Amino acid sequence: MLEQIRQTADYVRSRVEGEMPKTAIILGTGLGALVDHIENKQFIPYTDIPNFPLSTVEGHSGNLIFGTLGGKRVMGMQGRFHYYEGYDMKQVTFPVRVMKALGISTLFVSNAAGGMNPAFEIGDIMIITDHINLFPEHPLRGKNFPELGTRFPDMSDAYSSRLIKQALKIAEEKGIRVMQGVYIGTQGPTFETPAEYRYFHRIGGDAVGMSTVPEVIVARHGGMEVFGVSVITDLGVEGVVEVATHEDVQRAAEAAQPRMMEIMRELVSRFEE
Repeated sequence: MLEQIRQTADYVRSRVEGEMPKTAIILGTGLGALVDHIENKQFIPYTDIPNFPLSTVEGHSGNLIFGTLGGKRVMGMQGRFHYYEGYDMKQVTFPVRVMKALGISTLFVSNAAGGMNPAFEIGDIMIITDHINLFPEHPLRGKNFPELGTRFPDMSDAYSSRLIKQALKIAEEKGIRVMQGVYIGTQGPTFETPAEYRYFHRIGGDAVGMSTVPEVIVARHGGMEVFGVSVITDLGVEGVVEVATHEDVQRAAEAAQPRMMEIMRELVSRFEE
């Protein structure tokens, strides 16, 4: 794995013009329009990158993007990989390993999620304060390589408290409604049953999705600072379960894009590495 990471990172470096960024953004379902706000873009298709998996999900493009957002050099991951697609956790999180090898120190992640908190509405933006990992495979299972991180990484501040504070300040200044909550990561690909929604809420979850948690674990293993945000695209509140399709999720995520992008762009602009 170490050789694959090195090989992939070397290839990406050879393709990138200009300074290598310190900040990366993983863009989830329906949230890829943030790419339109990145200036001086350079695209590297996943199909060109050695050792990279390929996304099989509708609505997920497959490019690494390098450019400038809010005056800062950034790396964007347009399209992510999911456990439910058949990849193992090493493959799902491989791009994050490459990011670390490229010198990325801060990771911004976004996703679409189903909301269980009764205070939530479809289209809400939830700043992730913590997560519960319910994936059946852990991304750090197996031999640990000290070059990648410690054997038992601390997860007490998985989602940076200082970045959360800054994002809340930005949302208040911009008059954007944001919620805060705990994200539960599950393997998918089925949407949740009413009983599962009740269970997830009762164990402490506010939103549930099929991504993010493995990437955040590996980012923290590598010492990165992380900020995460979910767009609430469907509801599983007790007594008010909305029937969801992938198309519904995409539409709700796209409707929330302008508000999410405003927060993300401003956060990146103000961020001090």
